[in-house]
Amino acid sequence: MKRIAIDMDEVIADFHPKMVETFNRHFALDLGNDDLNLFSLRHEKPEMLQQIMTLVSEPDFFGDLAVIADSQRVIEELSKKYEVFITTAAMEVPTSFNAKFSWLKAHFPAIKPSNIVFCGNKGIINADYMIDDNAINFAHFRGEGILYSAPHNLNVTGYRRVKNWLEIETLLL
Repeated sequence: MKRIAIDMDEVIADFHPKMVETFNRHFALDLGNDDLNLFSLRHEKPEMLQQIMTLVSEPDFFGDLAVIADSQRVIEELSKKYEVFITTAAMEVPTSFNAKFSWLKAHFPAIKPSNIVFCGNKGIINADYMIDDNAINFAHFRGEGILYSAPHNLNVTGYRRVKNWLEIETLLL
């Protein structure tokens, strides 16, 4: 059975809207979803990124994220044909482990705890496909990276790209 590794944030958990809301509230701004790119903050405004990472490090920050449309149904279907793993680079925010695990149990109860991988470098993941919003995670990955579109990766090229879970369904089922 082939394996699929699926990222959590911005792929099945709608992290970005909460991030924009938190960013706007903390910095008294009025940015829209397309106006905030956390990846560019690393280079342009690292002090802002540091402040926002402190807020994201609150233990319950990840606990109430919305589920990305159609992900539950499509993952259930994928599970009939593939071995499915949730792979999240949680080492960036280690305080998120409990909230992320609880969120996954609540929204994806069919995913076995042994198929949930909290990691740093996703190059260690052994799968045929990886669906992720951060192309850096494909650098040492041996399977095929499938880039899930997000505001921060719209200019990234070189990977098969999907915009939503209906496209993933068409591609992999």
